[in-house]
Amino acid sequence: MSYQLELRHIHYFLAVAEDLHFRKAAERLYISQPGLSRQIKQMEEDLGILLFERHNRKVELTKAGTYLKRELSIYVKQLDDTFNHAHLLHQGKKGQLKLGYVGSAMQQIIPNLLLQSKKENPDIVFNLKEMDNQKQIDGLLNFDVDLGFVRLERVPNNIEIKPVLKDTFCLVLPKNHPIDTLNFKKLSQFKDDSFILFDPEYSKSYYEKVIQIFEDAGFTPSVSHLTIHSSSIYKLVENNFGISIVPKSLTLDTKEKVKFIELDMIKQRTDLSIVWNKMNRNPILTDVLNLVKHLKI
Repeated sequence: MSYQLELRHIHYFLAVAEDLHFRKAAERLYISQPGLSRQIKQMEEDLGILLFERHNRKVELTKAGTYLKRELSIYVKQLDDTFNHAHLLHQGKKGQLKLGYVGSAMQQIIPNLLLQSKKENPDIVFNLKEMDNQKQIDGLLNFDVDLGFVRLERVPNNIEIKPVLKDTFCLVLPKNHPIDTLNFKKLSQFKDDSFILFDPEYSKSYYEKVIQIFEDAGFTPSVSHLTIHSSSIYKLVENNFGISIVPKSLTLDTKEKVKFIELDMIKQRTDLSIVWNKMNRNPILTDVLNLVKHLKI
C-alpha cells in the first residue's frame, strides 16, 4: 500500500493535533485555515483514516489520530536528530549526546566521563541538563534524552538500567551541632530533630528508602522541608532549619558550613544508575556507554 504523503502533511497534522483548533494551527503554520483543512482532509483520504472528529466548536482526535500523533511526534524528533547529527558530521564532529542527570552525578561521574571522552572521543558534543528522575525517563521515552543518570530502582520495560555507583548515606548537620563522628552512636539520637529531605517527586523509590532508614531506627521523622536540590538542603541545614540525610556522593566539595556523618553501619544503600532507551538510534550512544563502563569511580 502506497501513501502520497509529504513531510509537510505530517507537520500540518501534528500542529492541529496539538492545538485541536484549525484556526490556531493555521496561524502557527502561516497558512490559511481553509488551506490547512484541505491538506488534513487530503491526508485522511490518502490514508483512508479519519484523524479528527469535527464538531461545531470542537475538534477531537480519533483513536487512530491519537496513535499517529504519538508515533509521528517521535518520528519527527528522530528525523530532526538525524539532520542535526549530519550537520555535526559536516562540521567535523562525531555527533551529539543529550545527557540528563541528577545532581550527585555531577560530583564525580560526569566530570570523569567528560575527561575520558576528551581523551578518547574528543569530537563528541555533550548537551548536559540537570533533571529529576521522572523527567529523565520521560525524555528517554520521547528521545529528548539519550542517556541519563538516575536514582531509581524500577523503569519502563523499554528502558535499560545499569547501576554504576553504590552509595552509602550520610547525615548532614550544621557545623556547630553538638553531635559529631566522635559521639555519634545511632540515628535515634536525632528523633527530636526536624529533617530536610529530597522531595518524593525527585524519586519515590529513593524517598521510600530514606523513610525505611528512619523506620529501622525506630522513629518517624518530623519533615520540615522538601526540596529537589542538595544545595538547598545544605543552605537550610547551615541556617539551622533542620538536618538531613543524603547520598555520600553529594558530600564532595561542599562549600556550605555543614558537616557529615557517614551511616555506613546501616543496610540501606542507594544506586546511581545509567539509563537509556533500547530503541535509541543515536550512533554515538554505544561509544559513550563504553566510556561509562570503563570509568574509574
